[in-house]
Amino acid sequence: MSLAARLEALLLRHWWQPRRTALAATLAPLESLYAGLSRRAADVEPRRAPVPVVVVGNLIVGGAGKTPTVIALVRALQAAGYTPGVISRGFGRDGDGVCPVEPDASPAEVGDEPLLIRRRTAVPVWVGRDRLAAARALCAAHPEVDVLVSDDGLQHRRLARDAEIVVFDDRGVGNGRLLPAGPLREPLPAQLAPGRFVLYNAPAPTTALPGACALRTLGPAVALEDWAAGRPTDGVALETLHGRPFLALAGIASPERFFTMLEAAGLEVDRLPLPDHHDFATLPWPAGTPQVLVTEKDAVKLAGRALGGTRVWVVGLDFTLPDSLVQDVLRLLAPPRTR
Repeated sequence: MSLAARLEALLLRHWWQPRRTALAATLAPLESLYAGLSRRAADVEPRRAPVPVVVVGNLIVGGAGKTPTVIALVRALQAAGYTPGVISRGFGRDGDGVCPVEPDASPAEVGDEPLLIRRRTAVPVWVGRDRLAAARALCAAHPEVDVLVSDDGLQHRRLARDAEIVVFDDRGVGNGRLLPAGPLREPLPAQLAPGRFVLYNAPAPTTALPGACALRTLGPAVALEDWAAGRPTDGVALETLHGRPFLALAGIASPERFFTMLEAAGLEVDRLPLPDHHDFATLPWPAGTPQVLVTEKDAVKLAGRALGGTRVWVVGLDFTLPDSLVQDVLRLLAPPRTR
């Protein structure tokens, strides 16, 4: 494990303690510095995109369920008559410029999560460090788009937004401290600002903020080659895999959540947690491993790889958004354009 990975693991252990540890207390001066820099960065004049914007993001570092929330929101907007597009920074990609995400793009070029969103939704997706520039470029290329979903970007204040969905998972806010003493990117508010809503990727709320819980379901297991070719309906129900041993791996922010859901579905798995956005420069499982279960976020980087004799199955995670949350968001948007 690299020094950076060891440092990250150390911080994570302390961040997710319910009380501030000695290390978190030692980092308090840097926490104050971060708070000051964040306030200064937030002091910008927001500028509007050509169409309404809904931002989906976290108050905490790392993923809490943004990607399945974005996918579910895109589908809810389509059901309401909108033609959505998605913008994202494209975390972990090479470069910061603005560009479209094509279905056959490399994750290194556009980022693993934007590529997954593009493949799952088939709507226009553009990436760029400057989210406003990405929004303008997408709308110029796709004039039919009448609403944008921003994958992450709560702290990207330059982009004006009509609504925000803040996603928390079962970890809540950990020790409640700001970076680097804790996992928070901004302070937890005492109450929600107008236009900001909370979605819990958990069975019950995990903070004091009012919010609704997503209904989480695992999809069927789809052979990697079928998933990559856009044939997700060729999968097999998870209950048909009972009694077989699998190696399950996940390069996501909370791998244990994936493993727990697989086990709750009755599967027998050996767990292989990997760092978030793992690049799969080399295959992480032992040679001769017969069958592996992976997340869709990992599948975008494994597609097309030589896997030897290992059979790789992709198991997707789907969210169903509470209707109350969808209606709250829709009330803040202009009506969809007449086609």
